[in-house]
Amino acid sequence: MSMTPETPLPPKGSALRPIPMLIFGSRWLQLPLYVGLIVAQGIYVVLFLKELWHLFQHSFDFSEQQIMLAVLGLIDVVMISNLLVMVIVGGYETFVSRLNLRGHPDEPEWLSHVNASVLKIKLAMAIIGISSIHLLRTFIEAGSLGAPGRAGYTETGVMWQTIIHTVFILSAIGIAWVDRISNQAVEEAKAHSAH
Repeated sequence: MSMTPETPLPPKGSALRPIPMLIFGSRWLQLPLYVGLIVAQGIYVVLFLKELWHLFQHSFDFSEQQIMLAVLGLIDVVMISNLLVMVIVGGYETFVSRLNLRGHPDEPEWLSHVNASVLKIKLAMAIIGISSIHLLRTFIEAGSLGAPGRAGYTETGVMWQTIIHTVFILSAIGIAWVDRISNQAVEEAKAHSAH
């Protein structure tokens, strides 16, 4: 977002007035939220190790389908963990304070151009990925619909899960489309103000 000549930047080192300083400083109230998400990430690590150990213990007992479902469960945990990293790193960088990772060898490639719009689209894509894993697991287990002792899935449940997944996809397309329109409007406004 560029500053117009009518709104000059304040001189470097100038202090904010008390109310703007309070409002701007309120962004730090989000810090405990991001720390809480880091704790949640740790819980997902424990869950992943527990599921991996369970898979290892039963590697000779499980059928191919059971192993595939267990591996999909592990992938699901990893994708949710990736989503948490995007929210923690991208959200903190966008809404709280700069991380100053420029030049760090482990700086995420996407962080250099992250903003609220990019973060929304990345989160929508991550949610679609997670939903895809859940839907794939459902389709694999749907082969045993109606079998005795397999009351976990119903035809209606599978149908609703498919509909919800489709809504996620349409929502992500809508978010990307609206973001593209708003970016075009900003570019046109910049070009118009340059003349």
